[in-house]
Amino acid sequence: MENQEKQQKLNKVAIICAKGNLEDVYASLVLANGAVMDGMEAKLFFTFFGLDAVMKKRMNKLQTSTVGNPALRMPNGTRMGNLLGLIPGVQSMVSKMMKKQMDDLDVPPVDEFLDMITAGGGEVYACQLAVDMFKVKREQLSDHVLEILTVGEFYEKAAGEGSQIIFT
Repeated sequence: MENQEKQQKLNKVAIICAKGNLEDVYASLVLANGAVMDGMEAKLFFTFFGLDAVMKKRMNKLQTSTVGNPALRMPNGTRMGNLLGLIPGVQSMVSKMMKKQMDDLDVPPVDEFLDMITAGGGEVYACQLAVDMFKVKREQLSDHVLEILTVGEFYEKAAGEGSQIIFT
């Protein structure tokens, strides 16, 4: 019994979303919502291209990445080659198909997902460096964004016993 490891209870997740494509943003949102639903603290930090997920004009217009996505498949299950993703209109078509699949499963759009997460106590932050780099103004960000933080400030909020940082 002495050699058994104590299993520490996870009570806080800090999720970093650095990509602005549909699948990576939704992975972050699903993880955060799951944490909130399980009674954990959830803190989302959107940086670099992930910032699109919290920009008012872009948050519900995210696209699926069709190039450099080896797991992307056609509706019949065959792999979709990278070159197909270069054809004009393919990314838009694939994105529409993904959004339809999510609609069929009652997965909410990004703004509604953020409503659910913040209503459950989850916190949403934007990265100071990304905001400065892309010259984003505070008023361009969703009202879900609680603060614009440096990485160090986010790590302080993410710290604590039973906490985990997840990078999507």
